[in-house]
Amino acid sequence: MFSYSSITHSQEVPDNFIYLTEVIPYVEFDLRYYSDENFIGQPIPGYQSNVLVVTLQAAMALKKVQQDLSYSNFALKIFDAYRPQRAVDYFIRWANDPDDERMKDIYYPNVEKDELIPRGFIAEKSSHSRGSTVDLTIISLEDGRELDMGTPFDLFDQKSWPSDTTVTVQQRANRQLLRTVMSKHGFMGLEEEWWHFTLRDEPYPDTYFDFPVK
Repeated sequence: MFSYSSITHSQEVPDNFIYLTEVIPYVEFDLRYYSDENFIGQPIPGYQSNVLVVTLQAAMALKKVQQDLSYSNFALKIFDAYRPQRAVDYFIRWANDPDDERMKDIYYPNVEKDELIPRGFIAEKSSHSRGSTVDLTIISLEDGRELDMGTPFDLFDQKSWPSDTTVTVQQRANRQLLRTVMSKHGFMGLEEEWWHFTLRDEPYPDTYFDFPVK
């Protein structure tokens, strides 16, 4: 087991965390871990409401991203933001249960379940629990459709890597657009997931929170 530099258990949202809609009122979101539409196939412990919670610093940076995209008639769509540590712990327990593979064909068709942890698809700690990481994509403001990124969100596969060359030229361009606008406003991407970004100057780099999303 890893050691946390700091872990904070609370039932209330800390002072420096806010609901993203307070800063971006009309942001599009699809909180997957509050629903059945995720790699486990059911709502995840810790997600008690369909709301997005992030640090104030991350929210202000995302507002700039949204404004920037709007000039090209695009906008953000967010799949996950702050993630309670209890949800991460649940992912680990699920990954160690060989009998539950109900969502394998959709989310990890080319990876055996017992390889999800060794290959780093699921880990004992997540930057999401520090409050300044988001999973997201870009949508068109004309019709609300997501840009084609080559894979769906949360596909555990090398094809989800931003550097993967098996996707089309347009799909790679869409991924690059997302990485460019996020980087411009202070976020850094993850090499294994085109949708995952963390604020570079995150306020809690060593603190993992466990208050519920409500």
